[in-house]
Amino acid sequence: MEQSDPDRFYTDLADDTISLITRHEPLEGRVVLDVGAGSTYFGRRFVTGGARYVAVDLDIDALGSGPSRGAVVGRGEQLPIADASVDIVMANNVMEHVPRPGVVGDEMLRVVRPGGLVFISYTAWASPWGGHETSPWHWRGGRYAARRYEQVHGHPPKNLYGESMFPTTVAGGLRWARAQQGAWLVEAAPRYHPDWADSVLHVPVVREVLSWNLMMVLRRA
Repeated sequence: MEQSDPDRFYTDLADDTISLITRHEPLEGRVVLDVGAGSTYFGRRFVTGGARYVAVDLDIDALGSGPSRGAVVGRGEQLPIADASVDIVMANNVMEHVPRPGVVGDEMLRVVRPGGLVFISYTAWASPWGGHETSPWHWRGGRYAARRYEQVHGHPPKNLYGESMFPTTVAGGLRWARAQQGAWLVEAAPRYHPDWADSVLHVPVVREVLSWNLMMVLRRA
């Protein structure tokens, strides 16, 4: 749906993200930093919710224009944002697109103020949708999946394994979150699953497949 109907996809994703964040922190008057924003849809929804929204992305065209209008070109691994300067920082479906997700996570913790919230959500590689548009053939390897996609569709996939998509794990994300000295993990759950499915995160190997998308909320000390 992301490529076939981006308006609906990103609007629904923004609304879901707002619902998950506001379990822990209201939006009204908060400065929200969106790492790897990728589109203007999030900004519109967050501004409507009362937030001051700032988007960071490598692609200047993705930042667009509109009511969000704090927009900064930059990398998640080296955010051009001052220490402890935002109330909420989020990364939606970004970690699978960077080779060192822990570095991005560390940067997010650096820029959020004490007591502020960090929201991270990403698709695990071993899940049915881990290869994004090349799924489920990624289970046979990312490069195989990309070649097959190009053979079928006549053009390369948007997400290229080893270049713009990398094999993230649930275990790796949880390990990073629990190792933080200056923040604590407030919530971890398989996103898009009912609450009763949260226990799957406690089952090694199985969680990599069944979680689909790992959602984590941390609060900085």
